Amino acid sequence: MNWQPCCMKTNSATDTVISGVGVITATGQGKTAVMNAWLEGRHAFDVMKRPGRQQGTSFLGAEIGDITYPEHFSKKMLRTASFTGSVALVTLEEAWNEARLSEVAPHRIGLVVGGSNTQQRELMQTCDAYRGREAFLRPVYGFTFMDTDVCGLCTETFGIRGMSYTVGGASASGQVAILQAIQAVQSGQVDVCIAMGALMDLSYWELQGFRSLGAMGSTSYASDPGGACRPFDQQSDGFIFGECCGAVVIERAETAAARNIKPYAVLSGWAIAMDGNRNPNASCEGECTVIRNALEKAGITSEEIDYVNPHGSGSPTGDATELKALQDCGLSHAYINATKSVTGHGLTAAGAVEVIATLLQMKSGILHPTRNLTDPVVPAMNWVKQTPVHHQIMHALNLSFGFGGINTAICLRRY
Repeated sequence: MNWQPCCMKTNSATDTVISGVGVITATGQGKTAVMNAWLEGRHAFDVMKRPGRQQGTSFLGAEIGDITYPEHFSKKMLRTASFTGSVALVTLEEAWNEARLSEVAPHRIGLVVGGSNTQQRELMQTCDAYRGREAFLRPVYGFTFMDTDVCGLCTETFGIRGMSYTVGGASASGQVAILQAIQAVQSGQVDVCIAMGALMDLSYWELQGFRSLGAMGSTSYASDPGGACRPFDQQSDGFIFGECCGAVVIERAETAAARNIKPYAVLSGWAIAMDGNRNPNASCEGECTVIRNALEKAGITSEEIDYVNPHGSGSPTGDATELKALQDCGLSHAYINATKSVTGHGLTAAGAVEVIATLLQMKSGILHPTRNLTDPVVPAMNWVKQTPVHHQIMHALNLSFGFGGINTAICLRRY
């Protein structure tokens, strides 16, 4: 199936667009390496080995390997940065350079970091290391334990002088950051705003909590880590964690054109809505609400959406609920794949990384495969299964949901 919409909206100088991206996952650093891994279906799932991730356990996940840092980064800064912070810096570097933000006045650039409680593993390690000798705790701990330290690292390194803050939306944090960045640009608060989904650095406490909750995958695939992450498949029993971070640059098309930048896509519609439910269970009603509201804002019908990048965490209940929402909203015809099948669930980073996946697929004209999708929960969807599919995306829908009843949706239009 190669669905094409009946018409194409005209681009405008005042469109809100994405002009640059930066991404890192366990399978690569930078958009080219990451996109190649997505298209090839390569993965990095294994028993996690990062210190502080295990305590007599064998949690599965995908961890980032060696990172290449630019020479101009301050060595002192990197020594005092958390893992979350240092990954944020290299991710922002790629987006910054692609969008040529050095040509923009620093006080007209903003940064929204999506994610709260993102440095849990390092905080736990610090507490363990200084227990019984608290008086020797490094003074920098007094501010580095805060999520806003990621903002501080990035704004100091890149000279950002506009607004900057963090927003928490659980697993929807990355996409919530994008929504906040859109508002900052459209209100005129800044000319350019970077939205980042920060890496959530889990310790064994959070991993055990997710396992006890029944949200994270069990040990069913202990002998086959590569088979454990299987969104939308009948054999899935929960999400599998994957380290990642993504950043997108948001601005008006006219400001991008002034620097001779061709945008990736137009942010044509978006929505956020709450379920009014503290618990982690998904709500079809809430998901349908944001889908319909985003489509209405974009001024398009569901028939015009030809690609969906879903939340697709691998939770049996969550996946089934999401597919019902897509069906109820008339989106069964659209191509659908699951980026988390390759990256794992990046939690606070997921929403931003998956928007980047959509943008890179839109640019390349190829949809990446969904690993391990052999027996779909709902067969009657337009799945991209084990092999890539050539398709020119015209209108895409990205979905991202979080514990506490957070639902978000974003529509992207080819520029």
